[in-house]
Amino acid sequence: MRIIFARHGETDFNINGKICGISSAMLTDKGKQQARELGNKLKNKNIDIVICSPLKRAVDTANLANEAIGAEIVVDERFTEWDYGTYEGVIFEKVFDEFQKAKCEFGVRLGGGESVLQLAHRVFSAIDDIKEKYKDKTVLVVCHGGICRVAKMYFEDMTMKEFEGFFMGNGQTIEYTV
Repeated sequence: MRIIFARHGETDFNINGKICGISSAMLTDKGKQQARELGNKLKNKNIDIVICSPLKRAVDTANLANEAIGAEIVVDERFTEWDYGTYEGVIFEKVFDEFQKAKCEFGVRLGGGESVLQLAHRVFSAIDDIKEKYKDKTVLVVCHGGICRVAKMYFEDMTMKEFEGFFMGNGQTIEYTV
């Protein structure tokens, strides 16, 4: 079985340098192009199902990528981006050090939103369900940077420094074989 995680295309929050968890963000024209390129890149991977976050930027990315893939799309709430609480919509550069430190406090609700432990619980349970339900399939999960970070933690050991520094660009993928 293969599970491919993809981060959504570029959004208005991304180009404005804003932290975006559960906030609503729209794909830019570049983000839409990245989504189409994602589909073209993955069309020969024999994707059996596309699972995506319910947030609009992920749904739009999944739909645009799926024009080339042609698989069923299922929305799973558990792949919603990390709730960054009071950090939502804040210019990243203004709170960089504080935000980087806060996201590594695993038992603390980040900005009053969601802790890493809460996030990991829902993402790990979603991955467990995918492994059970889609054995011997190739699954594409279209989601968010924070979700991809936690998914990597599911499949690979990560130090705190690696967790803090992990980043996936818009439209990028990471693949795991189960």
